[in-house]
Amino acid sequence: MIDASPKPMYINGEWVFAEGGATFDVINPADQSTVASIANGAKPEIERAVQAANAAFREWSALAPKDRGRILLGIQELMEERRDELARLVTLENGKPFEEAKKEVQFSLGYFGWFAEEARRMSGEWVASPQPSKRYWVLHQPIGPVAAVTPWNFPATMVTRKIAPALAAGCSVVLKPASATPLTALAIAQITRDAGLPAGVFNVLTTNRSRLVGTELLTHPLIRKIGFTGSTDVGKGIMETAARSIKRLSFELGGNAPFIIFDDADLKAAVEGSVAMKFLRVGGQSCICANRIYVQRGIAERFLPAFVEAVKKLKVASGFEPGAQIGPLINEDTRAKVHSLVQDAVARGARLVSGGHYLTDGPYKNGFFYAPAVLLDVTDDMAIAQEEIFGPAAPLLLFDTEEEVIRRANATKFGLAAYFYTK
Repeated sequence: MIDASPKPMYINGEWVFAEGGATFDVINPADQSTVASIANGAKPEIERAVQAANAAFREWSALAPKDRGRILLGIQELMEERRDELARLVTLENGKPFEEAKKEVQFSLGYFGWFAEEARRMSGEWVASPQPSKRYWVLHQPIGPVAAVTPWNFPATMVTRKIAPALAAGCSVVLKPASATPLTALAIAQITRDAGLPAGVFNVLTTNRSRLVGTELLTHPLIRKIGFTGSTDVGKGIMETAARSIKRLSFELGGNAPFIIFDDADLKAAVEGSVAMKFLRVGGQSCICANRIYVQRGIAERFLPAFVEAVKKLKVASGFEPGAQIGPLINEDTRAKVHSLVQDAVARGARLVSGGHYLTDGPYKNGFFYAPAVLLDVTDDMAIAQEEIFGPAAPLLLFDTEEEVIRRANATKFGLAAYFYTK
């Protein structure tokens, strides 16, 4: 187990605590036990991290791309060696099954290998000019220190997806991981240090003071770009904040992914695919999870009972329980939101045919567990079909024609992902 001593954040190659010793707790969502107490950064730590990133940027951006790539490959190698250790942290703080966490870490380390090679390919280009005696030369250069804000649903992948391309390009980074899952980010910071990444190039600012991050980090004049993955509403707020200092942005926001099953689909493949994309990615807590499952009427009579039966067989358990397929939700607010969407749909005429209730007995007693829900007779105007569910609830909707389902699938303010099964 993790020792009980408070854990520092990582700034300028050093492990530092917040002024005054402020901390916040990281909770295991499977039993609400305290996994660790983490340094709770504030304005002084934000300033220190940004200044460290700015100072380190000069030398890091001047380093030859092949040399930056060599360090990234070293990070990848160490992540591979420590895969199970990282996966254990993911499960402890996020709750997802350990086997799923190991797959996440394995996938996440690949970003360092990919962008280590991409670093060599950052070249300029000559562009034709309307004047025969002139040509334009476009030279790509690292933009400067960047701020990265990552969510809790993929504590390893979201960190590496943000920092690997930034480091490869020659940028320095101040990372603010989700306060629910900072331990994985801190472990990755240790790996970057062990792999020889210079001090200040990568900094991990741990804090649960979200408003302070918005007013101090994301508006800091030395931060040149912001990378953010999270909800659309929060993304809008960050965009408004960043506009005041004209910062570049890279966002991945909310989704409402349709999953479409046509009459000619392979039934077994469609059932397996829809169950996997609805329930087996952090228990549905992913922006690219299937949110609305559209089933053509010709296959509905065979698909619906097969889907319900498959969902009933899913094992909901603590992430370290052998065979666990769905762990707890991240916190009570998330569980309550999922349940409210299910209840609203039932109140408006949907039929709940499986799950859809809190799991509170026995091994579920202290965790944020929820029985995977399947709802039939759902209509497009129900909240569960309009909002991002972010949990283990599957609304099924029938359709007749391809043109109809495309129109209905696109009738959302979200984008991001879509799936279909057909021959």
